[in-house]
Amino acid sequence: MLNTTTLSIAGFVAVVFVAAGFLFFSQEKTPGNEATPVTIAPMTTNVIMKTNKGEIELELLSDLAPKTVENFLTLAKSGFYNGVKFHRVIQGFMIQGGDPLSKDDAQKGGWGTGGPGYAFEDEIHAENKNLTGTIAMANAGPNTNGSQFFINTADNVFLNDKHTVFGKVVRGLDVVRLIEDTPTDGNDRPVSSVVIEGIIVK
Repeated sequence: MLNTTTLSIAGFVAVVFVAAGFLFFSQEKTPGNEATPVTIAPMTTNVIMKTNKGEIELELLSDLAPKTVENFLTLAKSGFYNGVKFHRVIQGFMIQGGDPLSKDDAQKGGWGTGGPGYAFEDEIHAENKNLTGTIAMANAGPNTNGSQFFINTADNVFLNDKHTVFGKVVRGLDVVRLIEDTPTDGNDRPVSSVVIEGIIVK
């Protein structure tokens, strides 16, 4: 025989099930009340590279290459790139700069070998694509990134597994093309200097 306590418990359980059922069904989607997907924007920082040929605005992609972007911004803010030249230009391929030795014409023979005095690892993944207008790290082999970089002037997909892409040109691609068209000597060095006057972080 069930006592009153048992009946009370049974009644309570029944109420809970009814309430749970109500909550379950009340949360079903109704027309016009569908959930809106949330899109998370990539983490970006824009910088303006001022050159004696014009301005190039770059969007740096911290979510894809956080260490590389942090390194570039640290050097830019410190004035490291001020006076550095684009020391290597190859039409239909890329324009390269970032070597502090290029500030001194007397060290022209060593241009392309300088750096900040340290190296850090690559950040290469499936989204690493050396497409036209992207900026990537120059290096001397795996995990030897420093301060040198290049801007792709063509789709150089054969570099995807070798050079970390960390941003793209969003304004001033015409300036990049102007630099690309600069006459060069037999060592791919511009005959007339192409100088980075400064980099402003927006």
